[in-house]
Amino acid sequence: MNSDAINTLQHHLSAALAAAPDEARRLFHGRGRCWPGLEHVTVDWLQGVVLVALFREPPADELLALKNMLLDFSQSPAWRESTAHTLLLQHRYAPDSPAEWLCGEPVEHWLVSENGLRFKLDLGRKQNTGLFLDMRHGRRWVQQQAQGQRVLNLFAYTCGFSVAAIAGGAEHVVNLDMAKAALSRGRENHRLNQHDLSRVSFLGHDLFKSWGKLKREGPYDLIIIDPPSFQKGSFVLTQDYQKVLRRLPDLLTEQGTVLACMNDPAIGVDFLLAGFASEAPGLVFVERLDNPPEFADSQAEGGLKALVFRQRQATSSTQEML
Repeated sequence: MNSDAINTLQHHLSAALAAAPDEARRLFHGRGRCWPGLEHVTVDWLQGVVLVALFREPPADELLALKNMLLDFSQSPAWRESTAHTLLLQHRYAPDSPAEWLCGEPVEHWLVSENGLRFKLDLGRKQNTGLFLDMRHGRRWVQQQAQGQRVLNLFAYTCGFSVAAIAGGAEHVVNLDMAKAALSRGRENHRLNQHDLSRVSFLGHDLFKSWGKLKREGPYDLIIIDPPSFQKGSFVLTQDYQKVLRRLPDLLTEQGTVLACMNDPAIGVDFLLAGFASEAPGLVFVERLDNPPEFADSQAEGGLKALVFRQRQATSSTQEML
């Protein structure tokens, strides 16, 4: 991250804030490897809060230069005209991902909107804020598909998919995640959107010990699988994803659909295609959802993978009608 790279980042941020988004968005995605020297930097616009994250520790002189640029930027006309008021620098490479408030008063919780829906974020306290911005199109797709559906949201985290599904008219959503605190935030997110919580279930369980309960709650018209790449003691993507896929036929309706997601840059879509062919051959690939344009990646397989699969008989019926 030499001086040229830092200048590139400054120019990019100035241009981005000249037309600040109305909703939460990524402003700069260095991890897409499109900007040499900035591969470890991301910048998010959280509607007044600018969050800069470093995923690799820079040399001390480069870190100082970056901080000085950011402080200067917080005094610029582009900053003032954007209504930005708080600047946060997060060191994602360090234990517990500590954060520095470079400008503005520290904010523990912050409300943002996406596609007209509201979400509560944690700032400066946890590794993740509570909303993965690269899944914006996935949540929109779920909202568009959800009318009258029974939905199972696996690895639900703070229930972003569930909020989108209920907003789209889902009959009921079952959220499952081992992290009960994340599910509690999911309840808050639903309440922020004035949703009827009688249509939402929250299961703070280990997925691999809960198949029987999930089957009793089903069957489901739509199942969403969005696991972490690695979660110590509970999930390793390359070992455990197939265990989820082989359970799908017991959980889905005859017309059921699956949104299968994966965000490991080292693993491409072939992993999911082969997994479904092996473990759930009754489901056929339909489409891969586009990632938001602000998450451009120099490698097509490097970014988020969100693939739609549908029961073979449902796909055949659709083709016959056409």
